[in-house]
Amino acid sequence: MQMRPAELAAIRAGDVDLAFRRWERPRVKVGTRMRTAVGLVEVTSVDRVPVRALTAADARRAGAASLAALRQGLDRLRSDRPVYRIGLRYAGADPRQALREAVPDAAEIDAIGVWLDRLDRASPTGPWTRATLLLVDELPATRAPDLAQRMGRDTASFKQNVRKLKERGLTESLDIGYRLSARGAAVLDHEGHPRSAAGRPEPEPGIPLPHLGAAATRALTARGVVRLEQVAELSVGEVQALHGVGPYALRHLRSAMDAAGLAFRDEPAREPHRP
Repeated sequence: MQMRPAELAAIRAGDVDLAFRRWERPRVKVGTRMRTAVGLVEVTSVDRVPVRALTAADARRAGAASLAALRQGLDRLRSDRPVYRIGLRYAGADPRQALREAVPDAAEIDAIGVWLDRLDRASPTGPWTRATLLLVDELPATRAPDLAQRMGRDTASFKQNVRKLKERGLTESLDIGYRLSARGAAVLDHEGHPRSAAGRPEPEPGIPLPHLGAAATRALTARGVVRLEQVAELSVGEVQALHGVGPYALRHLRSAMDAAGLAFRDEPAREPHRP
């Protein structure tokens, strides 16, 4: 079930708890927990409903501007298919986040190594696990097609392999490309693999950019902005003028900066948010 970044953000904030889709048959089940860019989103209900039964309250709960806008949106695509009303709720952080930040002990690393060996043996194209981890470590935040080309693989199969590593907390997806997790680095170091990243300078101190979408991240990094402290040196207008920075990215930048007690150059700083 595809959801737009703004829709996901609203679900996490509790502002949206419904979605409407035109499907030939239900594509999700009650209780399904979907991994998304904002964390886990759980399906709480799935009901087929006639368009005429939709209400203004449904529209508000789905984040639509109005009931008319909700109906028009549903009628634009696949108007011959039935409408399903899907209840949704934010179900917490993706458990893989805590997993990738947990450095395993020697016994756990050995178990991970056995699992990686099994993937290598099952691959019709030969061993790939350590080479993929090393490549992600060498070239973080690099487009998947470029990494796939370096591996001599097609993009789809390369992404599928990286997802397997991500399931074990060894890599992390970024708005553009991936990076090696602390867990993945521990595995490579334990096995004695030479890591080019070990010779690179440490990243500058500060707070990394939040997930903003590939276009906004690309626009900011092209200007050399990779930390929230650098965003605070810019005005709202300067950030908005960057191609690819839309309302969603601006809202998430402001939210992250508020939490850190930062602000755009032309806005007053706020006290850091404390849970």
